[in-house]
Amino acid sequence: MIDKSPGLPLTGQAKALGISRGGVCYLARPTPDVDLALMRRIDALHLDRPFAGSRMPRDMRRRKGARSAAAMFRRS
Repeated sequence: MIDKSPGLPLTGQAKALGISRGGVCYLARPTPDVDLALMRRIDALHLDRPFAGSRMPRDMRRRKGARSAAAMFRRS
């Protein structure tokens, strides 16, 4: 589909195919296991208590000693 050898530039190839240049150069990284575990826990809480909104599950996670999602992304 996209030929990275010399010739037609990637920009021209992407334009001819109707896709963005960023999509050609972007390499997806796998999601870390810690993030997947957090997402599974949040999904489970929402499935158990769909009426809970966002703050109640956050408080439930805090009571069990889990860090907040924002704290996970802060640099130490």
